[in-house]
Amino acid sequence: MGFFAFVIGVLFMVVVAPVWIVFHYITQWRAQRGLSAQDEQLLAELWEIANRLEGRIHALERVLDSEAPQWRNKI
Repeated sequence: MGFFAFVIGVLFMVVVAPVWIVFHYITQWRAQRGLSAQDEQLLAELWEIANRLEGRIHALERVLDSEAPQWRNKI
């Protein structure tokens, strides 16, 4: 019985345990590949801020075009 338990233990340590560890870390890696909910919210806020800033830049360019039409050539 002792030899049989030893063989089973060695087989577990050589075959099952490494495969188990590899699959564990593969599932951990896949779970962390995507964005978290907090990251998605931050990304959405940054996108909204960027869109507002773009609108402001376009408004400033329109004002400059109407008041100083040659401002683009001075740069």
